[in-house]
Amino acid sequence: MANSISGLPPSLDHLALKQDEVKKNKSLNQEAFLKLMITQLNNQDPSKPLETGEFFSQLAQFGTVNGINQLQTSFASLATALQSNQALQASTMVGRDVLIEGSRIKLAGGGRIGGAVELPQASGEVTVRIYNAAGQLVKTLPLGAQAAGQARFVWEGLDDGGVAVPAGQYRVVADAQIDGQSRAVATLLEGRVESVTLLAGGAGPRLNVAGLGQLGIDAVREVR
Repeated sequence: MANSISGLPPSLDHLALKQDEVKKNKSLNQEAFLKLMITQLNNQDPSKPLETGEFFSQLAQFGTVNGINQLQTSFASLATALQSNQALQASTMVGRDVLIEGSRIKLAGGGRIGGAVELPQASGEVTVRIYNAAGQLVKTLPLGAQAAGQARFVWEGLDDGGVAVPAGQYRVVADAQIDGQSRAVATLLEGRVESVTLLAGGAGPRLNVAGLGQLGIDAVREVR
């Protein structure tokens, strides 16, 4: 005679207790589910076989969830490893000069600015111009003819009249004569990595670069 509460035969009353416990806990892990399924299948009435479709459907869901959890754990481990590697890589740059693509840089009092012009192809004439925060041209640096690649330049912090300019923000732009036309070309600015900031939340480390501010490692084009 079936138990009026669980719908199971008396020999399977212990299963009813397990089911009640599951309802109370509102959770069932994969191992417990498999034990419950196997026990019910082993003790089923041959004349009234249990419906197994729902069991296997639930089992497939357990497998999917378990796989996703393992994948998430693997990704978390990978992210931690990558972050540690980036932090180590960033720490080796402290005290070294890096080249960053950009046009704005802060000049320290009595300082100088170095960098490079990136040329897609050879040019008969390359010119670098320095503007102050007010947009006034303070220095023109003619680099002459240059081959494709990087053309280095250094500005000693003097205007075209040879007078030292004040400390502050400056903008560096460059153009090159290519195929008979003047074309704007990218500039790479040089700064020394003074320290590294490690951010919370899995974000990558940031480099604190003199004159250029706080930047990600991916902004570095070259380390010197």
